[in-house]
Amino acid sequence: MKWPRRYRRVSVASFGVSMLNRMGLIVRGLAAALLILVSARLAAADEKRLPVPAVAIRAGELIREDMITERSFEPNALGVAMFVEGRQVLVGRMARRALLPGQPIPTNSVEDPWTIARGAMVKVVVEDSGLSIVTYGAAMQSGAPGSLITVRNTDTGVMIRAIVQPDGTVKVADGS
Repeated sequence: MKWPRRYRRVSVASFGVSMLNRMGLIVRGLAAALLILVSARLAAADEKRLPVPAVAIRAGELIREDMITERSFEPNALGVAMFVEGRQVLVGRMARRALLPGQPIPTNSVEDPWTIARGAMVKVVVEDSGLSIVTYGAAMQSGAPGSLITVRNTDTGVMIRAIVQPDGTVKVADGS
C-alpha cells in the first residue's frame, strides 16, 4: 500500500523535527553533565586539607604523630586562617584545651611543652655585673623556655618575675 504524498511529507517532517528535539535534549544533557563535573573538580581544588585529631586529646597532653590525621574543609565555611595548617606544627607540642576528633585545631589551642610546672620548686638565678646569686622559689605559673613567669622566693615570700631557661632554671628579669 502506498501512502498519499501529502501524508508522507508530514510523517517525514515530523520525524525530522522529533529527531532534532531528541538530539537537542541529548546535547543539553551532556552539557549539563560536563558543567557538573567541571564545577565538582573546581570545588575539590578549592578544598583545604587541615590536620585534625584522630582521637580525643586532653588538655596538657603532648601531641604525637599517631594522634593526627587530615580532613578536607571548604575554605569559606571555616575561616581557615585561624586553624593550624600543618601537622609538623602540632607534633611535640601540648594541647591547651581538649581537642575533639575530626575538628580543626585553632592556632591558640596548642603551646610548647612546659619546662616548669606550676607549684614546682625552681632554681632562681640573679646575675648583675659579674655577680651571680642562686636561691630557690616556687613557680606560681607553668612556663616553657623563654616565657616570663612569676616565682615566689621561698625564704622571703617576695614575688619575682623571671624568664624560664631551657635547663629548667629561671633567670630574674631586669626590674624585678
